[in-house]
Amino acid sequence: MPVLRWIRRNVVVIAGLLTLAYLILPNVVVMVFSFNKPKGRFNYAWQHFSLDAWKDPCGVADMCGSLSLSLQIAAWATLGATVLGTMISFALVRYRFRARGAINSLIFLPMAMPEVVMAASLLTLFLNMGAQLGFWTILIAHIMFCLSFVVTAVKARVMSMDPRLEEAARDLYAGPAQTFLRVTLPIAAPGIAAGALLAFALSFDDFIITNFNAGSTVTFPMFVWGSAQRGTPVQINVIGTAMFIIAVLVVVAGQLIANRRKNSAR
Repeated sequence: MPVLRWIRRNVVVIAGLLTLAYLILPNVVVMVFSFNKPKGRFNYAWQHFSLDAWKDPCGVADMCGSLSLSLQIAAWATLGATVLGTMISFALVRYRFRARGAINSLIFLPMAMPEVVMAASLLTLFLNMGAQLGFWTILIAHIMFCLSFVVTAVKARVMSMDPRLEEAARDLYAGPAQTFLRVTLPIAAPGIAAGALLAFALSFDDFIITNFNAGSTVTFPMFVWGSAQRGTPVQINVIGTAMFIIAVLVVVAGQLIANRRKNSAR
C-alpha cells in the first residue's frame, strides 16, 4: 500500500516530530493557561480567556523578587562556571600532568551523582565551615554542579580544534595573547557559549540543591514549589511562557547567525 511505503520511508522523521511534540506539549499547556482566569486558587482547569496576568506579571507578592534573585544567581554562576570550566578544559586537553586521568573521571561525577546526594554533601560542608546559608552558599553550590557540564561542552570543542592554526599564528609573529584572542578563543567560542547557556539553564531551574543550601532565601523554583501547595497563580505561567519564548528566540538567532557565517564563508 502507498501509505505504508510512505510511512516506512519517513519513519525516522515521523518519530522525530512525535518526540519533539511530546517535549513541547508541557510548554504549550503552560502557555495556554497563562491566558486563563481561574475561579479558585488553582490554575488547573480552563475557565475563560483573560490578559490580566500578562498585564500585571508581578501581581503576586514576592514572585518577581524571587525571579530577580534566580536570574542574579544564574548569571553569576554561569560566569564563574564558564571561566573555571574553560580553563579546566584547556588544561585537560592541552597539558600532560599527574592525575590527569583521575581528574577527567572526577569531572563527570557531579553529572552522574543524584542531586540529593550532592545537595546533602554541600550542606554538610557549609555547616561544618560555619557558613550562613543564603545567597553565597547557593551561588557556590551552583558553580560547583554547573562546572562539570561546562567542562564537558568546552572540552569537546577544544579537542576538535586544529593546533596548526595556532602554530600558523605564532609563525606570523603573533604573541601568546594575540594568538589566544584572535585564533583560539574564536574557534572555541561555540563550545564556551554552549556550556554557558547550559549552565544558566541548570542554575536558574535548580530546586533540589538550592532547597538544601538556601536557608531562608527563596529563589523562583522554590517560590513555584511553595505556591503549588497553596494555589498556583497564573503569573507563574506567564513567567514560564516568557522564559520559553526567550529561549526559542536565542536558539533561532544562533542558528541564523551560524547559517549566515556559513554562507559568507562560501
